[in-house]
Amino acid sequence: MIPGLHSDEAFMKQALTQAKYALEEGEVPIGAVVVCDNKIIARAYNQVEKLNDVTAHAEILAITAAENFLGTKYLTQCRLFVTLEPCTMCAGASYWSQLEGVVYGASDEKRGYSALAPKAFHPKTNVQHGVLAEECGELVKDFFTRLRE
Repeated sequence: MIPGLHSDEAFMKQALTQAKYALEEGEVPIGAVVVCDNKIIARAYNQVEKLNDVTAHAEILAITAAENFLGTKYLTQCRLFVTLEPCTMCAGASYWSQLEGVVYGASDEKRGYSALAPKAFHPKTNVQHGVLAEECGELVKDFFTRLRE
């Protein structure tokens, strides 16, 4: 089945494209896009090493870009698509920006919000997981396997 233009799979594929940019730059390959009215309004990937900033996660950068694009600090009509389960910091940023929804691909059993802070998202935020999970997870797994070699 080919995902529709405005499907969760299509938006996650765009987040995966961002993750591959991170990979090319030697960053942990995590990508994110913010969608509002079925249009991508922000794209980002991890830039922790590039910016020498531990907060430069894909989600934080995408949220900031979306807020700048819309001229608001609240993203109540927007959804964040991210390739890996957000950490507590990113879930907290999602909380404060009041995202309508967060969709992530692969789970992060060690550092993901669900293991460390399961109530980190805003109560009104609809959280979905598992969209293209295998593809998203393999990208990160392969990165860390190569890093250890």
